[in-house]
Amino acid sequence: MSYIIDRRLNGKNKSMVNRQRFLRRYRQHIKEAVSDAVNRRSITDMERGEQISIPTRNTHEPVIGHGQGGKQHRVFPGNKEFNTGDQLEKPKGGGGGSGSGKASNQGEGEDDFSFFITKDEFLKYLFDDLELPNMVKKTLSQSKEFKTRRAGFVSEGTPNNLSVVRSLRNAHARRIGMGAGKRRRIRELTSEIEALLAAGNTKTHADQITAMREEIESLEKKLKLLPFIDQLDLRYRNQVKVPTPTSKAVMFCLMDVSGSMTQDVKDLAKRFYLLLYLFLEKNYEHIEIVFIRHHTSAKEVTEEEFFYSRETGGTIVSSALKLMNDIVQERYLSGGWNIYGAQASDGDNWDDDSPICARILADQLLPIIQHFAYIEITPHEHQALWYAYQSVAKANAPQFATAQIRNPGDIFPVFRELFAKERYKEAV
Repeated sequence: MSYIIDRRLNGKNKSMVNRQRFLRRYRQHIKEAVSDAVNRRSITDMERGEQISIPTRNTHEPVIGHGQGGKQHRVFPGNKEFNTGDQLEKPKGGGGGSGSGKASNQGEGEDDFSFFITKDEFLKYLFDDLELPNMVKKTLSQSKEFKTRRAGFVSEGTPNNLSVVRSLRNAHARRIGMGAGKRRRIRELTSEIEALLAAGNTKTHADQITAMREEIESLEKKLKLLPFIDQLDLRYRNQVKVPTPTSKAVMFCLMDVSGSMTQDVKDLAKRFYLLLYLFLEKNYEHIEIVFIRHHTSAKEVTEEEFFYSRETGGTIVSSALKLMNDIVQERYLSGGWNIYGAQASDGDNWDDDSPICARILADQLLPIIQHFAYIEITPHEHQALWYAYQSVAKANAPQFATAQIRNPGDIFPVFRELFAKERYKEAV
């Protein structure tokens, strides 16, 4: 029988191995609870952990039971009142509990099993099956991740990296090099002996011939003593760590802050962008985000202004698209940037401006960006901007995607639909 002892260090009063096994087993339940938490609490609280509850019926462990039969002997410690065969009286009282609730004559149940997941675990389950579509690896930028690459041979290493062919080649070269002088000397002595024997004067040179034969025998013994392979011959495959190529991307966030955008609609837009921002920060280290607010005019703002500024006005959506195109041309068109855009609006736009928006997207932005998503936030029918974008979406799917958000519960499903892994393929 073999015993495996896990001596990996765990945190104080925690069993990391058991916790990870538990999280893997109830992965689906945890993902469902995380999805519910997104709709239940403010999106600004996404960076904290979450209390997860799982029905106890789903946490039962399999057990092995023993059937009836055989003799059993059991010892119950601490019994000073009862003997074998004694009957216990029914407890006195009305049978009420100590709780503050009202009694019921039916029903039974169990409390849910609750536990806490950390911020990192929460975000991991939140963004588990999401990624930016068509991410093209254009630039070898800085990365904290490494991969191993073969880099020649070294004289020291582990047995699993031993190169048999290279070691045998070195051994053969060593034997040739160390025995070359001896073999040359043997050939010279052999030629001299043959010359003396051919001259027919063997008695005069008998001692000389004997000495040369003894030297040849000694040299042959030394050649045989050369080891077939030596420690110096061993060569091991060398592996070094090299940085992994990563992608750098820029995400444009465009939001309508015109007078038609009510505070409720703005809150939904803020939630979508905050979710998008957390998603980008979690999954892509080298990424820049550009925030653009617009009403009749557009301007680039900071994150604080983007979400909390009270400025308002009319609606000309094309101003934001033009500003985005200007920024792309000025900063991100060269240098291998992957460009993405997301626009949130209630769809209410100046009638003559919606066709202009469609032309800017189709002719100027979509040819130079990887993906653009338009989110229409309205509980009613689609607005003019939606219909203007439909022809562009059909001609440029899936590079350009549109979706509608009617209530807070739609934010996360729409987000998952726009950025699901299985919807997009890696660009080549």
